[in-house]
Amino acid sequence: MEFKLPLRKEDSHKGTFGKVLNIAGSENYTGAAYLSSISALRIGAGYVTLASSQKVIGTVSALTPDIVYAPITEIKNKLANYTVVSVGCGLSIEAATAIMFKSVLNELSKLDISVVIDAGGLTLLSKMRNPELPSKLIITPHPAEAARLLKVETNKVAAKPDFYVKKLSKTYNCVSILKGHNTRVCASNGEVYINKTGNSALAKAGSGDVLCGIITGLLAQGLVPFEAAKTGVYIHGLVGELASKDYTEYGVLASDLLSYIPAAIKYYLDNL
Repeated sequence: MEFKLPLRKEDSHKGTFGKVLNIAGSENYTGAAYLSSISALRIGAGYVTLASSQKVIGTVSALTPDIVYAPITEIKNKLANYTVVSVGCGLSIEAATAIMFKSVLNELSKLDISVVIDAGGLTLLSKMRNPELPSKLIITPHPAEAARLLKVETNKVAAKPDFYVKKLSKTYNCVSILKGHNTRVCASNGEVYINKTGNSALAKAGSGDVLCGIITGLLAQGLVPFEAAKTGVYIHGLVGELASKDYTEYGVLASDLLSYIPAAIKYYLDNL
């Protein structure tokens, strides 16, 4: 194995394993907020706050007692209280959200904390000119999102994933995850890891939200961005494989993946 899971010390408390702020969800994508928050806890983060609209918070709080909630309008001045910030899962791209996103991103660029941008956040990022970016950044595009970020055609990205994942990391000075069959992870220095776990069970809406949560949970526990990204895509793929043994590759839902994260961790640890 090229990487290891974070250590779990016996003498610990919830703060030991990090605090995640997940800026996620919108009226039509409440599930994304739930999936990305719970998966961060399932992989081992000690504390997760979901920042969203009151409607999203009301819906997600009815599904789980495990998350802390904050109005999205009140988080800009509290970013430094967190170990890692994820932004974008299920986020809308309307004008008000774009203003909030730019403001939050500018504030995060001043802080020494890890940041993951996914989904709606990537669309918003692609529309920005010369954005101020965090120094510890992970972006998680699929080929169409990567194409928007690089201003090229999607078929070019799909045809040359190694080239374009390196271009993403160079352009945005970050760790890039180019999702797809044999997902690529590229460090800011151009080193590329090609993941071999996973199957078509992961080709469902919401699967990417689970991946985002897994990565943020690993960052919260102390992994550096490239290690968290590599480990996250490996575990996520393994989760899909284990879930499909029970549900088949046809029948796995993104919400099913949550309950297989502990099984994937156990499988990984047993096979070190």
